[in-house]
Amino acid sequence: MKITFYGHACLGIEIKGIHILVDPFISGNDKASAIDINSLKVDYILVTHAHQDHTLDVESIAKRTGAVIVSNYEIITHYQELGLDGHPMNHGGSWDFEFGNLKYINAIHTSSFPDGKYGGQPGGFIIEGEHKNIYIAGDTALTMDMKLIPMQTKLDLAILPIGDNFTMGIEDAIIASDFVECDKILGYHFDTFGYIEIDHEVAKRKFFDKDKDLMLLEIGERIEL
Repeated sequence: MKITFYGHACLGIEIKGIHILVDPFISGNDKASAIDINSLKVDYILVTHAHQDHTLDVESIAKRTGAVIVSNYEIITHYQELGLDGHPMNHGGSWDFEFGNLKYINAIHTSSFPDGKYGGQPGGFIIEGEHKNIYIAGDTALTMDMKLIPMQTKLDLAILPIGDNFTMGIEDAIIASDFVECDKILGYHFDTFGYIEIDHEVAKRKFFDKDKDLMLLEIGERIEL
């Protein structure tokens, strides 16, 4: 399983030759200007919620690639009305895709399209694929629901928002990693704009002091599990 950070909350995940893109917000992110969205291979697009900083490039990428969009019912209905292919899910539901099992789980946040249209309830994803399990939290507050995850899934990586203000901050993300029982964390949703800028060294040290490994990737950087 290969994971590439494309800035903000956008991730590329490759599993068994299948290319997954999460929450594509690239063309509107000045920090990700080196990423050419027209060069990305994409088979599936996972969308945690409808806010523009998670959906800006969904339509253009899906039209170009024919990728299947996976999200909640309301978001998929929106894109199906635009003639795009989608697989609707809802909280607690899972589905076996060609890349592995995908579960849509709770997140505490808001969700609406840029025009104010209702975007359903926000969520996160658990992917069990290629003998590795990852949790993509989406935009969320710290929630006790996270304690349910390790009851069913042993995680190899937790991908958590850490920028604060709109989501969890560092301290809550550390608690979240305790709740999901995973000490290997990839931070995202930070530094894109002023409200969510963080001190990288302070963040890493706080996780390290709790015997946890926080990875903060450069845009375009890749890790392999």
